[in-house]
Amino acid sequence: MIEQELILLGLLKEGPKHGYQIKKEIKDILFLFAGTDLKSIYYPLRVLEKRNLLVKRTIKSGRHPVRYVYELTPKGEARFSSLLTRSFLDFKRPQFSLDLSLYFLNYIKPKIAKHKLRARMLILSKLSKDMKQTIDDLKKRGLVSLAYILEHNLQMVQGESQFLYRLISKI
Repeated sequence: MIEQELILLGLLKEGPKHGYQIKKEIKDILFLFAGTDLKSIYYPLRVLEKRNLLVKRTIKSGRHPVRYVYELTPKGEARFSSLLTRSFLDFKRPQFSLDLSLYFLNYIKPKIAKHKLRARMLILSKLSKDMKQTIDDLKKRGLVSLAYILEHNLQMVQGESQFLYRLISKI
């Protein structure tokens, strides 16, 4: 729940939001840039509300149905700050789709393995190019936090490309 808490409290740190806004930002921004997804947000929001980390207010606007808007409490702000600090120091082993293929690499003829690894390198090369363009666009639009995420991911993609280059020469 700690990652969920960080996401929900962080999005509310930006300002009060209703559930649909939160879901949309997770889907459109956090999933796209950080690979983060929450299946359900309403149960975790209810838990955070019970823990007095956020408050839920009802808003009625014109002919629209009643909406629930969530807002951080001071206790929620402190919890967010604590979780953010902890997340900088937390480390989980990254998972790469290639790892399983490498585990079973000895079941493929070397010529075929090299061909598949070169194909992966071509995909990574295109991905790197696209990421660089997106990073430039994000910086121009002032979205530096998103650019930092992509710069981090770009370095991992470039590292994998370098690894594959060396691996192909060993096979």
